[in-house]
Amino acid sequence: MNDNKSQSKRTVRTTLNRKFGVSEKAFERKYSKTESSLSKDRTEQKEGGFAPRSFGNRKQESEGRSFDKRGRFGDKRSFGERRSFRNDNRRSFDKRRVWKEEDAPIYRRRPEEKPKPDFETQKDERILEENVIQATTASDEVVPPWFKKILALTTEKGREREGNFLGEGIHVVQELVTHHADQVLAVYYAESFQNTELLDLVRASGIRLHDISDELMEKASTTVTSQGIFAVCRQASRRPNYETSRSVITIVDAVQDPGNLGTLFRTSLGFSSGGMILGKGTVSAFNPKVVRGSSGTFLRVPFESDADLIERINFLRQKGYLIVATDLHARQSLRDLPPRKLKKIAFLVGNEGAGTNSYLIELADETVKIPMSSELESLNVAVAHGILSYEIALLQKDI
Repeated sequence: MNDNKSQSKRTVRTTLNRKFGVSEKAFERKYSKTESSLSKDRTEQKEGGFAPRSFGNRKQESEGRSFDKRGRFGDKRSFGERRSFRNDNRRSFDKRRVWKEEDAPIYRRRPEEKPKPDFETQKDERILEENVIQATTASDEVVPPWFKKILALTTEKGREREGNFLGEGIHVVQELVTHHADQVLAVYYAESFQNTELLDLVRASGIRLHDISDELMEKASTTVTSQGIFAVCRQASRRPNYETSRSVITIVDAVQDPGNLGTLFRTSLGFSSGGMILGKGTVSAFNPKVVRGSSGTFLRVPFESDADLIERINFLRQKGYLIVATDLHARQSLRDLPPRKLKKIAFLVGNEGAGTNSYLIELADETVKIPMSSELESLNVAVAHGILSYEIALLQKDI
């Protein structure tokens, strides 16, 4: 009876393990091992190695494993212990490192550009006029009278009424104090200003020095970002000396850009010009942007303002000056002129957009052009003046 039960159990177990369509005897013959073969394998392992097997034996051994128990590289694991397709050492998706810009290679990373403070951008004229109107209508307790006069200098009408002008910035104040201390009435600096060397220079020159709050400094400044210091100066200038035997004069016709006029002053100083004559319609030389554009050096160049250019051209001709105007249609350059005529010369430069007035060009003794590529129609007035100043400096040196 017991034999029948054990036989039935073995039959059921064998039936469950064998594949579909394989008979019981064939299954046992193919997949079961005898006790002698198992004991032989154990003996080989204890002796320190495995006996060489034939190709058929290895294939037969691998085929003896069931699919659900076969692991990678001969490891037997249950279904729950099966390894994932990823490496165990790798991070899961939610723990993966997020890419950041600083992880990029150095050669691909752009250098950090820090915005520079814009000292040159001028405040809108309407804002400056509104500040003056508000200060004028305010009581003396709110806005002191001395500060009202300073604010007035930020507008053209205020400068004409007061007869003074503002020189803003470190380099401008240093230039004015060094070379024109007699025209500097006072210097004002903000509480946060830290250039002690410049302050010591002002004190050594005997000029009055006042500190004001940063708020008042910002209101008095005509630039978007103040450098924290400005000087109040008298409007004064030297007339050019027209009696010299060798000189270069620049006649300015209706140049309205303060930056261009400031550059004309710097170029004239750089090439030892005899002076400048500013015609009607030209921006004032005491405009804050002209003062900054020339770095305060404009007072070292003798000049006349608001002049009648027809009258001054005739006057210069009587003093022996050759009046030279630039013209795109001219057939000669400055080097083509006779050297004997270049000892005393007056350049006529004009407006940025319209150029020099045609009636003034007709009054000129000579018209010249600057040799350049046909791809460009004209040059900026300050650039053209710089080229002419350089050319005449070389030509006069050879005379």
